[in-house]
Amino acid sequence: MKKIAIDAMGGDFAPQALVEGANQALQEFSDIELILYGDEAKIKQYLTASERVSIVHTDEKINSDDEPTKAIRQKKNSSMVLAAKAVKAGEADAVLSAGNTGALLAAGFFIVGRIKNIDRPGLLSTLPTVDGQGFDMLDLGANAENTAHHLYQYAKLGSFYAESVRGIKRPRVGLLNNGTESSKGDPLRKETYELLAADSSLNFIGNVEARELMNGVADVVVTDGFTGNAVLKSIEGTALSIMGQLKKSILGGGLKAKLGALLLKDSLKELKSRLDYSDAGGAVLFGLKAPVVKTHGSSDAKTVCSTIRQIRTMLHTDVVGKSVTEFSKEETQ
Repeated sequence: MKKIAIDAMGGDFAPQALVEGANQALQEFSDIELILYGDEAKIKQYLTASERVSIVHTDEKINSDDEPTKAIRQKKNSSMVLAAKAVKAGEADAVLSAGNTGALLAAGFFIVGRIKNIDRPGLLSTLPTVDGQGFDMLDLGANAENTAHHLYQYAKLGSFYAESVRGIKRPRVGLLNNGTESSKGDPLRKETYELLAADSSLNFIGNVEARELMNGVADVVVTDGFTGNAVLKSIEGTALSIMGQLKKSILGGGLKAKLGALLLKDSLKELKSRLDYSDAGGAVLFGLKAPVVKTHGSSDAKTVCSTIRQIRTMLHTDVVGKSVTEFSKEETQ
């Protein structure tokens, strides 16, 4: 039985979305146990499951505008901190939150702890592609600056994740750059390229450009945290804008547009599902001793359930354990 600690008070729709997502996950999976941290009275309003779920009450929570490191140190009884401490103490196998991203990163670093020989854990998420397969990208903002060695480690971590969690054999690893030629890029990209090309254990396909990401050019894309976060928000914004403009055109296009939309209903649903990556789960702070996963602050119950499914897969495939084993080899080499 795998135990997942959930910060039930984090996010825009807490605790309702978190608890309703937990209800769905408990119905779907019989091999997980959930521990909900937060205001017991508020949680019980939405909790319908009665088995394999428990509540740890606390009145304290970390707000979205709290300074991350300060909040972790001062709000020691907050739902997020208690959930992270449960993982540290071995009372839970993973932690999930929809709350303050910076605070969760700090909790992951300072409480759960990083894997030995991992310099800086990175934030990984599965982003959409036009063929519906998606790609894993990191770092998406855990670090503002990175070295070439950090990016090399992200390639190895991303490959472990793509193979273990998404079932991709020999995942194609691409380095995000401003051109596909090996000579392209700044010193960081050039040095990273050399490191990736020299490691035969990686299926490194070379540099990839941002415009090709959603065409499925690679299964894993590595970049520095600043660039990754900018690309993530660009993809999110573009997808939302496309769907918004399409809806606006249909509603404002008169009877002919509405009839056309009716005929294309199934195709439009398929397009929406391809641009929507909520089914892939949340963003993983990868490189820690246990799964620490952040789902979007505006997540609904469906997205929370999908994120719990993602964590369950991570635990069953032992992707973190495999990472620990792989990176511990560095000391013996």
